[in-house]
Amino acid sequence: MQSDSLKSYVTLHFIVFIWGFTAVLGALLSIESGAIVWYRMLMASAFLGLYIIYKKKSFKISLGLFLKLVLVGLLIAIHWILFFHAIQISNVSITLSIFSLGAFLASLMEPLFYGRKIIGYEVFFGLVTILGLGLIMNVEVNYLEGMLYAFISIVVGVLFTVFNGKLIQNEDAAVITFYEFLAGVFFISLYYLAQQKFSIAFFTMSATDWSLLLVLSSICTAYAFTASVKVMEQLSPYTVMLTTNLEPVYGILLAYFILGDKEKMSFSFYMGALLIFIMVVMNGIYKHRKTRKNKLESVSPNTLS
Repeated sequence: MQSDSLKSYVTLHFIVFIWGFTAVLGALLSIESGAIVWYRMLMASAFLGLYIIYKKKSFKISLGLFLKLVLVGLLIAIHWILFFHAIQISNVSITLSIFSLGAFLASLMEPLFYGRKIIGYEVFFGLVTILGLGLIMNVEVNYLEGMLYAFISIVVGVLFTVFNGKLIQNEDAAVITFYEFLAGVFFISLYYLAQQKFSIAFFTMSATDWSLLLVLSSICTAYAFTASVKVMEQLSPYTVMLTTNLEPVYGILLAYFILGDKEKMSFSFYMGALLIFIMVVMNGIYKHRKTRKNKLESVSPNTLS
């Protein structure tokens, strides 16, 4: 059992490392952000479809669920398009530093969806995080447009994560993601048809771009998704959440060594990014301690004995 948990923990770190590498792939691809997402969602849905068939799962879902998945698929597509666009007009480091705000945005938005009160320490951590963000924006004004796109992207990302959090409670994760990805492809296709962007040039890419897209859709999307679901059978949600927060760190380090000078930022940027990361980790630790305390208080003395 312990060896299974250790294997799952190592796998989780590998998954988070892969997610960090996703941003680097976006910077290396030479096609526009919308095309990246169209190919990513189409190819990933194909891989997920094969996985569902292999596992002998059912594709059948209700009409009501299908309509909800269509909406979430649209949000995912918008989130990824803005994400890759932010990388293309700024860089990986800037985009991922803004993405670190996701945990705090979720803390503020969850009360609206789940009817709980806003917690005091979350507000405090959020204010300190804004200070770190302000430090980044103050010294990296040339990337202000990229920061804006990254921020809108993470807001949309938190929205679809909250929606998925409710949908996944009673449905198979692979099946709902399969339909969400297809919905994203559908909406991007409608836009491209309206703008007459589908052409021979759209489907003509270099071998390098095709290879990067294959890695992005298979390993970074289909595999990472299914593996992340699997490790949660052995690891606590706290461990998963806290480890996932390392994604910007891995991504920024990978970008620094792979992309070179474009990713070298000022000292103040790294101080601001570090401040945001510390707040994210502290938020996770406080949540974990609070959850454990509530569980202990809910157990009666007779049960403990």
